[in-house]
Amino acid sequence: MSLGKCACIDTLYTELEWRERFQAAKNDGFAAVEFWDWRIRDLKETREAAEDAGIKISGFNGDADYSLVDPGHKTKYLEELKRSIEAAKAVNAGSVTIHSNALGEGGVVVNAYNELSDTVKLCSMYDTLLACARLAEQEGINLNLEALNVTTDHVGNFLKYTQTGAEICRLIGSPRLKLLYDVYHMQINEGCICDTISSYGDQFGHIHVADAPGRHEPGTGEINYKKVIRHLEECGYRGLVGYELFPSAGTKQAVQAIMEHY
Repeated sequence: MSLGKCACIDTLYTELEWRERFQAAKNDGFAAVEFWDWRIRDLKETREAAEDAGIKISGFNGDADYSLVDPGHKTKYLEELKRSIEAAKAVNAGSVTIHSNALGEGGVVVNAYNELSDTVKLCSMYDTLLACARLAEQEGINLNLEALNVTTDHVGNFLKYTQTGAEICRLIGSPRLKLLYDVYHMQINEGCICDTISSYGDQFGHIHVADAPGRHEPGTGEINYKKVIRHLEECGYRGLVGYELFPSAGTKQAVQAIMEHY
């Protein structure tokens, strides 16, 4: 089988106006699109653009100024997540992506909470995720918890290893809470991509792809993406593969590389 491809239209098709990106992604063979911040988008226009193009919206980021690792943020985090779930319903998106720490402009970690121990951070994240999962089940929406690299793009982020995120998801045991496995981030943090997929792939709800180093399209770095995609299929993954990457020489060339390495 061939896994469905999803285009991040905050990094691909940026030479086009917002509404035009949906049709362009559809024309290029993507099954869905995703983006980052719903708060800066016209939700009505976004839904109409997707419907007109006949393409699904996979999801977007759901957390804003609050962090899972801060025990004082639980109530505010859940309130913001409720807003994001309502936004997802407004555009008919199936999922919301969440993170351990609040991210600012350019994905910069707003607060690393160096004053908090790892024990406090982990317990706080688990406790708030329990409530997030219950909310997701009530609302019929999927949540994807994403670990990020901590050396290149997101210094200070707490959730940095697949094992930690996957085991939290297993312990909570909700069908609505899974891990977003970003191959680019995890190649930087831990490597062993195929072994990791074998061990924790049952907890993956979404995949992100970009080559490393550079965060460009497949074939520009060190990751054997043909092998990675094949191994995901062999291990039973049936979700979307999201191409969240920055084209090295334009969207057209990046899309061509995506299709060649699929």
